[in-house]
Amino acid sequence: MNERTDQDDRLATRLRAHGIAPTRQRLAIARVLLAAPQHLSADELLDRVRAAGGRVSKATVYNTLAVFARKGLVREVIVDPARVFYDSNTAPHHHFYNVETGELIDVEAPDLPLDRLPPPPEGTVAEGVDLVIRIRGAARA
Repeated sequence: MNERTDQDDRLATRLRAHGIAPTRQRLAIARVLLAAPQHLSADELLDRVRAAGGRVSKATVYNTLAVFARKGLVREVIVDPARVFYDSNTAPHHHFYNVETGELIDVEAPDLPLDRLPPPPEGTVAEGVDLVIRIRGAARA
């Protein structure tokens, strides 16, 4: 078996574990997105999948990302209404977002203790906290 087949087998197993059928297009997307902890927009992912030889449409990428996020395979990080990243690191963590460069940087959860959150409204429980800290380059004097 070659390396790509082994990788696809591992990815297919991972997709199935999240209740996702491993189609050819989903595997092509997962191959890029889940290769390493990273933050990619849908358009960046589309470009990388196509550069790797994957034949997928923009609609397929958006639909697949929605499924991956809904099933907990990736995290959707909304930094502003027009800019969404898909994060392959699903462990609890937060982010710095550089508004000038568009870079998203992980902040580990223990580095930002949030132990004084208000109680949620009656009849609800907190599901998680997604904190995005917007940054820019310091002004030079």
